[in-house]
Amino acid sequence: MEDRRKARVGTVSGLALLTGATAFVSIAGGHHSLFATLLLGLLAAMMAHALVVEVQRQARRRSQVLWYWTDTVNAVLLAIWALTAVAASCAPFTSLPVRILASLLAVGYTATCIYFVLERRRAVTAPFLPVPAPSAEPEDAPVADSTPTV
Repeated sequence: MEDRRKARVGTVSGLALLTGATAFVSIAGGHHSLFATLLLGLLAAMMAHALVVEVQRQARRRSQVLWYWTDTVNAVLLAIWALTAVAASCAPFTSLPVRILASLLAVGYTATCIYFVLERRRAVTAPFLPVPAPSAEPEDAPVADSTPTV
């Protein structure tokens, strides 16, 4: 199937912020029940997965075979979120769980930024190979034998 996606800026950055904000709410959002904390943590993990999938889609798109300004903006925004998380982890007025979470988010945002840049560079430098059209017959279909049976 041909990829017709255009480059987007808001989806990667928005998912990154939503992932971090949900994780912060689960840790520092006040007195939650254990169920609410686990549910918010699970939601943050699922949003992190959605972030990785969106980074893959944006990085591996073949509709634009050059490095565009949107790619630069996505990489810079991810780097800014990583630096913001580093600053939050170094803030002396935050609690220990928040500083630990900010450190984990800084590592995650940095890894996501590096992953995006490497995957996009790989997609830009890879030769374009069109996907062959699907055949009418499946490959696993039995071949008809024309020899008569006795």
